[in-house]
Order: sequence, then structure tokens, then C-alpha cells
Amino acid sequence: MSVKSQRIDPRELKRLSVLQPHRTLLAIFADWAIIAAAIAASKYLQHPLAYIAAVLVIAGRMHAFGCLMHEAAHYRIIKNRKASDWMSDLLLAWPIMATVDGYRQNHLAHHQHTNTDDDPDWAAKLGMAQFTFPQKLMHGIIQLLGYLVAINSIRDILHMSKRIGKNDRSTRTYKLLRIGFYVFASIIFTVFGLWTDFAAYWLVPFFTFFCLFLYVRSVAEHFGSMDYSDELGSSRTVYPHAWEKLFFAPHNINYHLEHHLYPGVPYYNLPELHAVLMRNGNYAERAHITRGYTTGLASECFAPSAPLLPSHHPVSY
Repeated sequence: MSVKSQRIDPRELKRLSVLQPHRTLLAIFADWAIIAAAIAASKYLQHPLAYIAAVLVIAGRMHAFGCLMHEAAHYRIIKNRKASDWMSDLLLAWPIMATVDGYRQNHLAHHQHTNTDDDPDWAAKLGMAQFTFPQKLMHGIIQLLGYLVAINSIRDILHMSKRIGKNDRSTRTYKLLRIGFYVFASIIFTVFGLWTDFAAYWLVPFFTFFCLFLYVRSVAEHFGSMDYSDELGSSRTVYPHAWEKLFFAPHNINYHLEHHLYPGVPYYNLPELHAVLMRNGNYAERAHITRGYTTGLASECFAPSAPLLPSHHPVSY
């Protein structure tokens, strides 16, 4: 029996891996409803602060879409895989300019070769200053400001699109249907005069806070004071503050270490999986757990003694 299998009773793992589709479907509905409510409240109040709040909330739900798309990539939505992909593309991936299968090809390779040269995520970020830690706090602040003016967002989108595009397996029919989705949306926006609202309530959140939230989560999962020689130290689980769940950790995405160990467990069972694993003294002692994205993670990534200009990735093999 492997060390990994000894951490949890196989019968308990099987129970935690059982899909409950209604929970994910309800989550998708709730995310869209929150977006609609944020837009309605902003338009009703007609106040700059209400608009900023709406942008933050919408960006957080876009991040939530990405987290549920991640579940779809692992076939953790519903048992019918084909139906799951189509539903997830339509309601989650296409609205944020992604595809489930494109994300899946990249992400499953990341799981198979985590934090090695064969990990596409790792290889793509290797050497990037924004993923080199520790660094000075001012560099982090400048990085975040770069997202708020969309410069870093466009950089990340182009970088990701180029990487995922190399493994594009889309059929001609699929591509036509996806184009049709965007054409249909454009027609609706034109007929009902919604282009201004689309720009204000979709493009602005997408190119600012949504990409910022993705960046912070990407850092949290595998970078900053990590022990890449230890399976339990090379991925991070974060205990978020309550407000952070809305933006940095929707749908339990913060339990990243547990997800890497047992990717078959759907997101709604990750807190229980974490609790079960923490009963194991060896796991509790060695697992990389950080308290707070804006507190613990920041303290692990930034240091006054860090190099003035980070230019390399601190990797040791």
C-alpha cells in the first residue's frame, strides 16, 4: 500500500468522490443570479461606489465560473461527460473566453507532471518575474496595479491563449457553434442596445479584477516559500478570510493541496476531505497550509531583503 493511500480510508474516499450534480447546477444558477443582481443594483443606485462594487462582485463570479470549469475539466459536474462539456462550455467557459477541453488538456498535464519541466503551467511561468519569490512588496503592488489598468490582463490572456492553442482539438463543428454563440450574443446586444452595459459590466470586470483574482490564485497554488521536494509542500491550501472567499477562493478552490492528492473529489466535498486528512498527524505536520491570501500568502511571498529586480525562478531539484 502506498503512503498516499494510507492517508485516508478507501471507503471514505469513495464516499467523498460521489457526484451530487444538483449542488453544482445550483451553484451555476446562483453565480449567474448574483451577477444579474449586481448589475441591477448598480443601475438602480446610479452611484460610482455601487458600480465599483458591481465590478468586484461580477469579477468574483467570473472567477467562480473558472473554478467550476476546472471541475468540468476533471469530469466532476455530471456523469454524462459529453453533456457536461457542452453545458459547461455554454454556461461557464465560453462567457469567459475559454473552452473546457482546451483547459483540460493543459490542466491534466499539470496534474500529471506537477512542478516539473513537463508541467505546462510550471514551464510557462518559469523565469517570469511575477512568479519569482520572494520579492519586494512594491513589486507586488505594481503587479496588481498592472491588472487594474488591464495591461497585465492582456499579457496573461495572450500568453495563455498561445499556450492552450497549441493543443487545440476543436472540431470544425465545435468552432462554428462557438462562433455562433458569440454572434448570437452580439445580435442580442445590438437589438436591445446593450453594448454599453456589456462593456461596463462584462469587459471591465473581465480585464481588471477577474484576471487579478486568477493571478493571485495562481501564485497561491504553487509559488512562494514552497518545498518542491515534498509532495505535501509543493501545493498550497489556503484558509481564506470570509471576504476572500468571494474573490480569491470561490467554490472551495483554496483546498488545492487536497485537490492535487485526490482530484476525483468534487469541490463541495473538499472541506470534509481536508478535515479527514488533518486527522493524520504526518499530514497535518507537513501539509503547506497558509492563513489568508492578503495576510499569510503575502508574508510568504514578499520580504524586505528580497532582490531589487527578481529575474529567476527559485527552483531546486
